[in-house]
Amino acid sequence: MTIQVQVAKLLHQPLKPNPKKIHVTLFFSTSSSEQETLITTAVSILTNHRSKSRWNTLHTLYPNTLPSTDFSQITLHLKNKPHLALHFYQWTQSKSLCHHNLSSYSTIIHILARARLHSHAYNSIKTALINDDSSSTPLKLFEILVNSYRDCGSAPFVFDLLIDVCLESRKIESSIEISRMLLSRGISPKVATLNNLISRVCRKFGVDVGFEIYREFFRLDKEKYEISKRGYGFRGFRVVKPNVHSFNTFMLCCYQSGLVEKVEEIWNEMSEMGCDPNAYSYSLLIAAFCDGGRMEDCEKMWEEMRKKEIEADVVSYNTIIGGFCKIGDVGRAEEFYREMGLVGIDATVSTYEHLVKGYCGIEDVESAVLVYKDMLRKDFRPDASTLDMVVRLLCYKGRVEEAMKFLRSGVGKFDLVPKEKSYEALIKGFCFEGRMDEALKLQAEMLGKGFQLNSEIYEVFIDGYVRQGSEEMAEALRKEMLQTQMHS
Repeated sequence: MTIQVQVAKLLHQPLKPNPKKIHVTLFFSTSSSEQETLITTAVSILTNHRSKSRWNTLHTLYPNTLPSTDFSQITLHLKNKPHLALHFYQWTQSKSLCHHNLSSYSTIIHILARARLHSHAYNSIKTALINDDSSSTPLKLFEILVNSYRDCGSAPFVFDLLIDVCLESRKIESSIEISRMLLSRGISPKVATLNNLISRVCRKFGVDVGFEIYREFFRLDKEKYEISKRGYGFRGFRVVKPNVHSFNTFMLCCYQSGLVEKVEEIWNEMSEMGCDPNAYSYSLLIAAFCDGGRMEDCEKMWEEMRKKEIEADVVSYNTIIGGFCKIGDVGRAEEFYREMGLVGIDATVSTYEHLVKGYCGIEDVESAVLVYKDMLRKDFRPDASTLDMVVRLLCYKGRVEEAMKFLRSGVGKFDLVPKEKSYEALIKGFCFEGRMDEALKLQAEMLGKGFQLNSEIYEVFIDGYVRQGSEEMAEALRKEMLQTQMHS
């Protein structure tokens, strides 16, 4: 017995009573002989006439309106000619002949799904939900799809498409309810669909709610845990088990929420479930360890990858390079950078930014500038925060003119918006060198960018004028600073 027949049998069972039961009039009810003749004629025109005359002839049969029930029955006769059914559906839309309802939409959705015309089926579901936009529409369409499933000889993934459309439309609650109804009937959405759903739930409702949904939909609750591990569920049907992408999805959600310990917990559960991690799995765990400064654990994971012959990708390398740069061990980060080149993986802008920030962090200005210039030669666009660190370090080392050139290059070539700290560092540097006019120009530019002067900047200007012997200017600035502080 094929999975499609099994699914059809399960779907054909009536839905459980619902206080909000939707009464659906199926389009497969008995028609009058006149209507049957009309439908038979329409089917004959569609299947036997040439494409050029087909649509004009059909229009004479239905000059004003094509009832949605007639559309459904005609389309059902075309289920073995899905492309023709699709053209028929598109024709009714272009002529605005048929006021489609959820029942007529469900027919064409099933026929397209049956023919594996995924994108067209997906778009038809989307159109159905848009044209009947109410909170209950997804559940109405689900029930109609269930009731018409067998007659249309549909494919199980039609429900995955419905869930995907709901997720794209941010109808997450409807996606959860539809998934629950499928699971209650012994049918599971595809693992990729569940992964997408869990990710969306985490983003909207938080990781804790996502974790509950994850355990519920993959049937990982304690009393059914052993059944799930064997892969069998209710009524003898196989339960969809979480795959490596499921665990990666959830680890990513935890990591993005700052729940580092939860990442390790999911990693351990992946191991218990007998699921082999991939390079991205290791990258996520290593990233979690890096954030916690656990670089020894990162190296252990890296060695484990090598033993398992899992090839690290650019994400993995960037993650561990960033981790070592963060703790100031730039030498070790450079070793991984060189290893990247040896194994044929090209560095990205993130690679260079990690190294630049790492060198800035240990105040190795020569190396920071060297790597920064190398990044620019490769036409990578630096982040404003990277430019800020280089400018501030150069100013701190007394290389204000060079810092100014870096700033102008970042603004002119990459349209970067310098950070407030960059302006402050440059103003301090110019004032220290007694170049007050240039400092004032930067101050005006800084104000034009929306930044405000603080007491520290005032003190720098006051000190600069005092050292130049301009006591009058220094005193005026002291008064201005006091007035500014009083009004702030």
